[in-house]
Amino acid sequence: MENHRKLIIIGSGSAGLTAAIYAARGNLNPLVITGFAWGGQLILTTEVENFPGFPEGILGPELMEKMRRQAERFGAEFIDTDASAVDFTSNPFKIKVGETTYNADAVIVATGASPKWLGLQSERRLIGRGVSSCATCDAPFFKGKTVVVVGGGDTAMEDALFLSKFASDVIVVHRRDKLRASKIMQDRAFRNPRIRFIWNSVVFDILGENTVSGVLIRNIHTDDTSKIGCQGVFVGIGYQPNTEVFAGRIDLDEKGYIITRNGTETSVKGVFAAGDVHDHRYRQAVTAAASGCEAAMDAEKYLEGKEDQLGAGVAVETLSDAA
Repeated sequence: MENHRKLIIIGSGSAGLTAAIYAARGNLNPLVITGFAWGGQLILTTEVENFPGFPEGILGPELMEKMRRQAERFGAEFIDTDASAVDFTSNPFKIKVGETTYNADAVIVATGASPKWLGLQSERRLIGRGVSSCATCDAPFFKGKTVVVVGGGDTAMEDALFLSKFASDVIVVHRRDKLRASKIMQDRAFRNPRIRFIWNSVVFDILGENTVSGVLIRNIHTDDTSKIGCQGVFVGIGYQPNTEVFAGRIDLDEKGYIITRNGTETSVKGVFAAGDVHDHRYRQAVTAAASGCEAAMDAEKYLEGKEDQLGAGVAVETLSDAA
């Protein structure tokens, strides 16, 4: 069939592109449905210093472009649009893209998770220029500087504690008068001499032309406003997995993340998940890439088993052989 593929990968961040590289080298000829905003969160990242193999660092968009070209070199095909609907009730699976429906013997879902933002125009303009949603990724850039962390849950406290290893002053701005984080995270943050708190307040603007120079905050009870000078703003109000199109099609947890078993297997046999769409713990480019590798190898094994069952005779080259 014209629109039939052995493997379709939905998503094009670190997980999806790594899956595409491995699957293409294994002669699975994958079709990658990238989404309109291809490249995942690294497309919005300026300097990446913690991805192996780049001792001088690399720009996020450049890294994603290199990974895409690598997948294309081995035969992966790309469609730069969103999957609008999926049907996993029977195999071959159906993925709708615009007016076209594609069929696939196996699917890897690698649509990632999106950080929740404050919704400020200045925030969007300064992402990667002092505004970040990933302390683990960007904290080393703020050694000896003052940073603001927005939020009061575990994500914000984890960010604040990690940032305190680098920044000289970490200011947590929280809209309530107490934290929502777990008790152990609260205790660690309160004991840390580099972390201080501003309660009952929200950030309503981020200052700076090319880089962050400060924030404007407002007390939600008194409406009093004030300015805080800082060089970084970390938004720690959580993440939202990009799984809307999969709701009711595969099992999701209470937060919307895909539930996996035995590594990358989902509740539907032949559908696999990779990266932040099911990993809400690590959320790193390198762990997403590793997950994409695992999903591709799991999909290859699944497809090989199907061919054996159908008596196809010649199995595709295994990914372990192609590596």
